[in-house]
Amino acid sequence: MTNKLASLTFTLALAGVSAAAAAQQAMTEPQVQSQLTAQGYTRVHDLKFKNGMWYAEAKSANGERVDLRIDARTGQVYPDEQVSQLSKQDVRASLETQGYTNVHDVEFEDGMWKAKADNPAGNRVKLKIDATSGKVIGTY
Repeated sequence: MTNKLASLTFTLALAGVSAAAAAQQAMTEPQVQSQLTAQGYTRVHDLKFKNGMWYAEAKSANGERVDLRIDARTGQVYPDEQVSQLSKQDVRASLETQGYTNVHDVEFEDGMWKAKADNPAGNRVKLKIDATSGKVIGTY
């Protein structure tokens, strides 16, 4: 019985140390703000720490208003809906560096960018573009 009690006491003490260590590792408000800005979010406001996570409202790179949850230790962002870290200008620039010209009708829809352009061979194409990398992933 004494061994069980000692083991339980040690486990509870270790849990207390772990909780304190986790609290010390939590990102600060300026760090969260910087992380969100680096990921393409703008107009970040109502940043609050609650129940071990950060919460905020912002505009995504594609201009949509989103509610965000942020892991306080890792900075991983969880938007309430799918968003892009790229703006229209970013997508246009990415397509041009991939050899596309006359890029137009750039729109974010259903989690990916779509655009119309002339491919490097000069043919008109409709493109599907990865919302994170800006790389062409298909046509439609």
